[in-house]
Amino acid sequence: MLHFKNFCIKYQSVLLYAVFGVLTTIVNILVFFVFYNLLHTDHNIAYIVAWFWAVFFAYLTNRVWVFHSKNTTFADITKEIWQFYLARILTGIIGYFILNFGVDLLKQDANIWNVIQNIFVIVSNFVLSKLIIFKKDNNV
Repeated sequence: MLHFKNFCIKYQSVLLYAVFGVLTTIVNILVFFVFYNLLHTDHNIAYIVAWFWAVFFAYLTNRVWVFHSKNTTFADITKEIWQFYLARILTGIIGYFILNFGVDLLKQDANIWNVIQNIFVIVSNFVLSKLIIFKKDNNV
C-alpha cells in the first residue's frame, strides 16, 4: 500500500491531469454529440462549440487541481489564461484538421474521429501545460 501511495504522490499531476483530461474529453464529446446529432449542426460548428466548453472546463480544473497555480495578480493570471488558450488554439486547430481528415477526406464517422483527435489533443496539452503554462517558476 505504501508503494501505491508513493506512486500517487510522485505522479500526482499526471494522474490528476488524466482524470481531468478524461472529464474534459467527456465534456467535449457530449457537447459535440448534442450539437452534431441532436441539434443537427455541421460537424465544424459542433467541433468549435465543443472545443470552447472543453477548454473552459480544462483551464479551471488544471489551474486549481492539476498544476496548483499560485498566480494571484491580474497580470500573472491574464498571462496564464492567454498562454493556456493560445496552446489550446494550436492543438484545437490540429485536432480540427484531424477531424476533417477523417470525416471529409476518409468519409468516416465524425463521432469516432472526434475521439481520435481528442487523444492527440490531451497528450499535447499536458506537455504544453507542464512545460510552458504552469511551470513552477511561473508560479512565484
